[in-house]
Amino acid sequence: MADEPVDPSDIGGTDAPPIEEKPYKIIFEANKCIGAGKCAEVSGNWELDLTTGIAKPKAYFIEESDLDENVRAAEVCPAKKDKGVIHVVDRETGEEIAPDPNGDGTLSVDW
Repeated sequence: MADEPVDPSDIGGTDAPPIEEKPYKIIFEANKCIGAGKCAEVSGNWELDLTTGIAKPKAYFIEESDLDENVRAAEVCPAKKDKGVIHVVDRETGEEIAPDPNGDGTLSVDW
């Protein structure tokens, strides 16, 4: 149904590469980005667009070798009252790896 809320873990599901190749995905709440650029300071996957003042990832689906830097980007994001707007999700389990402010692996997206 069109009136039901979007499940953030479903985002990008149809265009995704195989889980075996890219087992993690980024869910980014761009509408809540405050343009601090902390993500771009710690991760080569993130860039801050100086024209718009909004950050964005170069890739939304990442492999194991890119996990640590994207987790770090999620952890240093000061937006949304320091809970962050960058979410790193394990595609196989659907659990939020970072920032995981609730400590239970549930997605902390606030749409």
